[in-house]
Amino acid sequence: MKPNRFLPAIFAVVCLNLAAFTWAAEKPGGTQPAKLGLAANAKSASPAPVWDMATLSRPPEVFPSPDIRSTNEQIQALFFAGPAYHGQPTRIFAWLGQPKLPPGRKAPGMVLIHGGGGTAFESWVKFWVDRGYAAIAMDTCGALPVPLNAKPRPRHEHGGPPGWGGFDQLQEPLTDQWAYHAVSAAILAHSLLRNQPGVDASRIGVTGISWGGYLTCIVAGVDPRLKFAVPVYGCGDYRETIFGVDRLSKLPPEQSAQWYQHWEPTLYLPSARIPMLWVNGSNDHFFWPPAWQNSYRQIPAAQRTLALRLRMPHGQGQGESAPEITAFADSIVRGGEPLAVILGQKQADGTLTIHYRSARPIVRAELNYTADAESPWEKREWKTLPATVQPGVVTAGLPADAKLYFANLIDDRGCVVSTEHELNH
Repeated sequence: MKPNRFLPAIFAVVCLNLAAFTWAAEKPGGTQPAKLGLAANAKSASPAPVWDMATLSRPPEVFPSPDIRSTNEQIQALFFAGPAYHGQPTRIFAWLGQPKLPPGRKAPGMVLIHGGGGTAFESWVKFWVDRGYAAIAMDTCGALPVPLNAKPRPRHEHGGPPGWGGFDQLQEPLTDQWAYHAVSAAILAHSLLRNQPGVDASRIGVTGISWGGYLTCIVAGVDPRLKFAVPVYGCGDYRETIFGVDRLSKLPPEQSAQWYQHWEPTLYLPSARIPMLWVNGSNDHFFWPPAWQNSYRQIPAAQRTLALRLRMPHGQGQGESAPEITAFADSIVRGGEPLAVILGQKQADGTLTIHYRSARPIVRAELNYTADAESPWEKREWKTLPATVQPGVVTAGLPADAKLYFANLIDDRGCVVSTEHELNH
């Protein structure tokens, strides 16, 4: 049996000039919202569809994986049909897991998008299945997950374009580029997961790590069926990331312009209408706080929760196990107690005042600051001072040498909720 061919989307050329954001000066709200799933020109050109949601919302055809199997009876290996690549049908490898539930009950679900150098991780699916979620993890680069530590990952004969970023594919048709295929794979995985009889289609979220976080930002703005999204590390505003500096800025201008015109997440984030938890580290090598801030400000403040952990390592294990993620998911689809909410923050006379509400006790709060506003983000030295916690209010004195700062509130589960990072004026 051959996989179904997906009709490539018809594209119009959209001229878009993305303004370079200055993170300290940007006001909340960011750019004007674009229409769902469109790379829009704010002035004159008509927006052009990139992903055909009518097609991608249908459950894809599924194929067996005879050579790759799980030893866990709750998880199965499979392939599903993806978009055509160079005119040929593709198949996407995935792990699909479902928990055992009493008759008549349905599980919430998670779509899991791996990062650069990664693949579909069975252990990640198990992590969520053990918590009562159905979950699907798909490979976004036409590769296979075995051997687990293979470098490079072995590709299969029906794979789509290789990752990451598609910087070397910009002379290809849009539908043959990596970002188009990777986002399509995530949306199709969601369509497959929600079609399972034991899954509650109204309670499905998505999370992705690093490049998977980048994809999560796009998917959140393109797929309106999702209930919530959690990008970890990855974000948009690529001019303020290592990829913008080291890769995109060195491409021919017409190629970098094309990437920003179609694959920049801030084009799609304003269309997201779901709660989003943003997780990152203060010294991340790839996705720097300015880009992170410019990304989360594309959605309303009421939709976003921040967790900026001090010197959080960048990796699959650290990214998938941050306790804020499961707490956030549970609060939205399982009636769990939510993370703390930052109601406002104000700096005056050398004191930072934060108003918050929290269903769980805030056991401590910290002011994190740096006197270094010049070094590369990954090399900046951050210092931590205790803050004073009172019901609904946290206060902290700002040292005279603090150039940048943010505060973390930690509840009795060890979950972090952060304020925005700011300049000390």
